[in-house]
Amino acid sequence: MLPTRTLGTTGPTVSALGLGCMGMSALYGEADRAESIATIHAALEAGVTLLDTGDFYGMGHNELLIAEALRTAPAGRREQALTSVKFGALRTVEGGFTGYDGRPAAVRNFAAYSLQRLGTDHIDVYRIARVDPDVPIEETVGAIAELVEAGHVRHIGLSEVGADTLRRAAATAPIADLQIEYSLVSRDIEEKILPTARELGIGVTAYGVLSRGLISGHFTRDRALAPDDFRGMSPRFQGENLHRNLDLVDRLRAVAEAKGVSVAQTAIAWALSRGEDIVPLVGARTRARLTEALGALDVVLDAADLAAIERAVPAGAAAGERYPLAQMAHLDSAH
Repeated sequence: MLPTRTLGTTGPTVSALGLGCMGMSALYGEADRAESIATIHAALEAGVTLLDTGDFYGMGHNELLIAEALRTAPAGRREQALTSVKFGALRTVEGGFTGYDGRPAAVRNFAAYSLQRLGTDHIDVYRIARVDPDVPIEETVGAIAELVEAGHVRHIGLSEVGADTLRRAAATAPIADLQIEYSLVSRDIEEKILPTARELGIGVTAYGVLSRGLISGHFTRDRALAPDDFRGMSPRFQGENLHRNLDLVDRLRAVAEAKGVSVAQTAIAWALSRGEDIVPLVGARTRARLTEALGALDVVLDAADLAAIERAVPAGAAAGERYPLAQMAHLDSAH
């Protein structure tokens, strides 16, 4: 079994690494369905208990994929799995994003569809993906709290919110965790958001710990991305920014090689080292990448290692924003 961590003071105990399933359905180009299911099965077999998804990943595709994987997994593994679901994103038929809906009626509607697609009677952690600027967070969180009271949801989460919103939400109902990007190249939360979460007893599920593969050690300077790969529009993967960021990876590689581990394992181990209240989500789409990621749990970083990593990739060293400008505008955490 894998080591465990607890999501805040009110949340569930989960495996120290969670599996982010988005890439199995959307935003990184075509995925292999059979390999995706095999990867979820392998994660469960290894002791991973937290599966993270969003109802808008492939417009429901990802929830249906997880449902199939759980349905075909051994009963013992299926029963230990916890689902973390994001909702609220509004989509077009063509796949575009048109905003977010956090109205209480919409919260109940999104939940009803997710429960049906997942084939379950409850969602373990439920959260709006981005704050709806037209709906007070108290109303959105209050609606999730009603779902908790009704037994349809076990715990309330948040995603990409700033410190002030975090406080307002926590004053409305118990919050288990904040899901937010956190990695060696995305450390903005360390100033206000992470201290606030800790003050309030709210855990952190950190996504993007490999910055969408950028700091995995596997991304090359000449890699051609598929037309439907989100990274083609990401500032960090474009032009001179990409070269500057991969220079950072080369420096990180030297640290990793000195320890006899991979670049990805070093980056994940760094995220794990930031505190017992942080659960990194790894977006492995294949069993090979999953195995590599899980190996990070065996990597022990001492003070000298952490200092070497800090020299290789100082805070704020990344070139480019983590999302295109239009998407950055939706981040309550960035304002």
